[in-house]
Amino acid sequence: MTTRSGSWIAMPPQPLDGVLPQLLAVIAAALERRRQRERLAALDPRLLRDIGVSVEEAWRESRRPFWQR
Repeated sequence: MTTRSGSWIAMPPQPLDGVLPQLLAVIAAALERRRQRERLAALDPRLLRDIGVSVEEAWRESRRPFWQR
């Protein structure tokens, strides 16, 4: 951008550069967490034992809000 005299005006960096991709990544991670917790809740006790998780642990984890890590 130039002034009428022809000198350059430094433009400040755009604060929103990269915000949208970061926001989409956060949303995608939260949705993936929700999907994984739903699948964990659907496992039967035998499969939970195989992966070393108690029924109570699986229940607690599956009840957590998807936005919490």
